Amino acid sequence: MAKLERESNPQIVSHQNGSKKVHSAKKRSGGTVKGLAVGGRHGNQREILMTAGVFIALFISMIGYLGHFVATSEQEMINNSYNPRQQILLSRNFRGSILSRDGEVLAETVLDENQNERREYPFKNLFSHIVGYSTQGRMGVEALANYYLINTNTSLSNKVANDVAGVKNPGDNVYTTLDVQLQEVADKQLGISKGAIIVTEVSTGKILALVSHPDFDPNEIEEIWDDLVESNDSSVLLNRATQGLYPPGSTFKMITALEYYREDPGNYQNYSFNCNGHYSVGNSRINCYHGASHGSVNFLTSFAKSCNSSFAKIGMGLDRRSFEETLEALLFNEELPLTLNYSRSSVIVSDELSTDEMMQTAIGQGKTQITPMHLNMITCAIANDGVLMTPYVIDHVENDEGNVVKSFRPNSYGRLMSKDESAMLTEMMTAVVEQGTASKLKGFGYTAAGKTGSAEYNNQKGDSHAWFTGFAPVEEPEVCVTIIVEGAGSGGDYAVPIARRLFDTYFAEK
Repeated sequence: MAKLERESNPQIVSHQNGSKKVHSAKKRSGGTVKGLAVGGRHGNQREILMTAGVFIALFISMIGYLGHFVATSEQEMINNSYNPRQQILLSRNFRGSILSRDGEVLAETVLDENQNERREYPFKNLFSHIVGYSTQGRMGVEALANYYLINTNTSLSNKVANDVAGVKNPGDNVYTTLDVQLQEVADKQLGISKGAIIVTEVSTGKILALVSHPDFDPNEIEEIWDDLVESNDSSVLLNRATQGLYPPGSTFKMITALEYYREDPGNYQNYSFNCNGHYSVGNSRINCYHGASHGSVNFLTSFAKSCNSSFAKIGMGLDRRSFEETLEALLFNEELPLTLNYSRSSVIVSDELSTDEMMQTAIGQGKTQITPMHLNMITCAIANDGVLMTPYVIDHVENDEGNVVKSFRPNSYGRLMSKDESAMLTEMMTAVVEQGTASKLKGFGYTAAGKTGSAEYNNQKGDSHAWFTGFAPVEEPEVCVTIIVEGAGSGGDYAVPIARRLFDTYFAEK
């Protein structure tokens, strides 16, 4: 009984320090257990809510990202070769036409009586690289405008009628910025030579003509494809205007001159040099083209007469880190704001560069490589007060009824140089025409500015590419022309006459 009474007694008697204390075991024990139970449940609820909130936020972010991606990347998604939607669209629509700025057909889909489709290119080789092809992959405008060409914005009534008749809808038509007459002149002037020509509109960035030789007939691309891809020597499919990398030769002196001006803007006009046909530092030596001796020259005449010796000396005095920054600002070793496939231009200027390499770099030789399109962009920026307009070739898109679906407007990439710097280079390039290596452009119904180049490309003395890049008129520049003729020799002798015919054609059309 005593044992039972003791166990049932709610009080426990204990002795501490000789005193008697009575505790309510039940109360203490119950309170402690109750507190733990309530606190743990609230903590778990908070953790669950926080975790759920994180997952909800991640889910909302993912949905938002997918929505943004679909809205902004629809063209890329459809153009992806793994996307079956292309085939779905082509099963409902036939490919739209590509036209020049004046509405001449450059590419179209021809249907026979059985609705069999054939892609035709009326100008054959003339626009081969810039318009491209749409079988065996895609190239040129055929690739850039693929999304518009395989979609249709024809009227609902036309869609219904075509569906009832069991025929496809016409794809939208793409109008380019290309000028047929300028393209024909450029193609004819380049002739059988390898090389490239680009004609652009200074204030907008519109590509008016783009020629690359050798070329091909896109009507025959399926028949010649295997031969082209199996040949180790063929470069027919290479668009030399945007993908061809060349030593810039003396055209690079525009950039060396810009850096010299930036480092000493108040004193550049006091520069002088006595050219005896070469310039040496230690065992390194630079010769002027064909051993010419230019005598006493200042900064302007050094540029106008393209004196290698003078510019080698200028290059040796430049701050290399500052020069690197200038080159980066001019998009060397950088991505270009260009939608056409292109190669990246490259140049090395560092403290580790040897004396010989630095002198070569200053005159556009050595390891420096540039594409004609990149050189054209730099020239356009000079002509446009230092601002580069992004080059583009698609002007607008229309449906089969002539209604505009989308228009493309000029877009400024940004400032590559100040107005003062562009004005200085314009003055120098004008002197090239008025008293220097591009004098064959002088005396016509327009003023012109430019820079020639004779870029050596191997160890054979005298083997050089002929360059010219420039714009007209000087007062209010409208058109920019960049030319390279592979292995031709002097830019003044071979590239400048081509530029004159292109300028003549442009201004005759106005």
